[in-house]
Amino acid sequence: MTPPASRIRPLRLPTRGRILLAALAALCWTVLATAYDARAEDPVTLSRQGQVTDRSGAATGAADGHAAVLAGSPAHTAALAPDRAGPGSPDRPVSGADVTLILPLTVVAVVLSVAGYAWLRRRHRTTTRTTPALPGRGGSRPGADGRVPLAALDARAGADLVDTDDAVRTSEEELGFAVARYGEEAAAPFIEAVARAEAQLTAAFRLRQRLDDASPEDAAEHRRMLEEIVRRCSDADARLDAVAGDFDRLRALEETAPGAVAAAESTFQDLLGRVSTAETALGGMRERYAPSAYAPVAEAVEQAQDRLVFATSSLGQARRAVDGGGHAEAAVRLRAVEGALAQASTLVDGVERRAAELAEADAALPGALTEADTDLADARVLLREGAARDVPRGGLRGRVARAEAALGAVRRGTRSGPYDPIDALRRVGDVDVARERGHGDRRARALLEQSLLTARSAVGAAADYVGTRRGAVGSQARTRLAEARRRCEAAREWSEANDPRAALGEARQADALAGQALGLAEQDVRAYRDVHGPSAGGGADGAVLGGILLGGLFGGDGRGGVGGGLGGRGFHGGPGSFGGGGTRGRRGGSRF
Repeated sequence: MTPPASRIRPLRLPTRGRILLAALAALCWTVLATAYDARAEDPVTLSRQGQVTDRSGAATGAADGHAAVLAGSPAHTAALAPDRAGPGSPDRPVSGADVTLILPLTVVAVVLSVAGYAWLRRRHRTTTRTTPALPGRGGSRPGADGRVPLAALDARAGADLVDTDDAVRTSEEELGFAVARYGEEAAAPFIEAVARAEAQLTAAFRLRQRLDDASPEDAAEHRRMLEEIVRRCSDADARLDAVAGDFDRLRALEETAPGAVAAAESTFQDLLGRVSTAETALGGMRERYAPSAYAPVAEAVEQAQDRLVFATSSLGQARRAVDGGGHAEAAVRLRAVEGALAQASTLVDGVERRAAELAEADAALPGALTEADTDLADARVLLREGAARDVPRGGLRGRVARAEAALGAVRRGTRSGPYDPIDALRRVGDVDVARERGHGDRRARALLEQSLLTARSAVGAAADYVGTRRGAVGSQARTRLAEARRRCEAAREWSEANDPRAALGEARQADALAGQALGLAEQDVRAYRDVHGPSAGGGADGAVLGGILLGGLFGGDGRGGVGGGLGGRGFHGGPGSFGGGGTRGRRGGSRF
């Protein structure tokens, strides 16, 4: 049956394809023309005496030619010219050998033409195929079944999580400056956009955490969850990209550059004093506590100083740009300054918060030990009563033995010298000798406050570390951190709902997950430094490590894994700005 005319589509090859096809056709035509000329000349008949009739006159003047050669005459060229003529020319008839070659050449030319046409047609179909691809940045080569291989899709999902997390963090950071200057009412649309993007990102991290849990999914479910992660990250990016232009108009950094430079200089001076105070606080922690107590903030002061060094250089460049009327360049420099100042503030806040948490844990530890001793005494009574009445007490005896060992170790640690109050409080909270419903609820209420303290401390330390070194931190650490935050919030909600057991369980999970996040992030940073070496000074290395300047480990292009590369010292990537993957690098191009 003849297909409808509307379905008949002419083949439209690309320009290079048409040129190649024309060349093959020309080759075929040339060979065929040669064959025609060869066949146009009748075959030569040899006489019985071996004589050949010279129909073309090629032998004419041969003797003269030979004489000229011997004499060294220029006539040599004219004498030999007929011999160099091609087959089928008027000067030289086609020989039998020439005729023998013509047919194979003709066949080869035709085959090449047909094969070239078929190859071009297949290539054109492949490159213009409209198979739907996953949304978001980049793509992966499909497998034999036309689908992206699961391993490639898994890597894509991890890279998108990193990119989107960076986009949300940078957007929140710049949004804070806009709210401080223009108020929440003016910034309301952007606050909503960030909140919606963050909700999508949180859901994507939740899916990633489920995939990383011990219970494996089958291949089909695994693929579905990965595709949903990619879609949610793409949606979060799109929400931020959609309002990036309006946000730029609100901030108008180019127009307000002189005032913004002055405000940044004032903030810089305040941070100089705060960094000095934080350095004193860190010194006090080193004298009073064990290294594990202040380990999460051990480098915080050094990193804050590094960010301020970068801010100093960028502020000077911004000021010179403003004085010279280059407000567009000043806006780029200002955005980098804002990012550096925000991270310096986060690092200083982290030191101050850690010092307060250690002091709070140190003050809470004696009361926690007393509570644990009371529960342990009650458990011993239950053991004696059970033995007197010949009633089995299950695993109570083992729990009592483990509790006695744990509490004894904590007490010895507090008496032997500097110790870690947060870790000690965590170990006391893990003592569990009362699991009966009524007694367990009372114990859960007693443990909840100290467990919430350790959980908040662990989540805060991990969040600060990841946020200020996000140029090197991959998706695993970010996933654990996102889940730890979710669990910590759930613990608070259960506490408000007056369910101490549920709240305690969530708080302990949050604490453990935050510890994993911090450990994974530290591994990523160590690997980054192994590849790129120590800082070259000037603060630019720290700005790339912190994700202030795009072009660090992930380069702002969504690629994960160590070795993404700084590409040498001196960075071409500009500062990250409010927006998703398509817009957050729009202030790039300057060399920092």
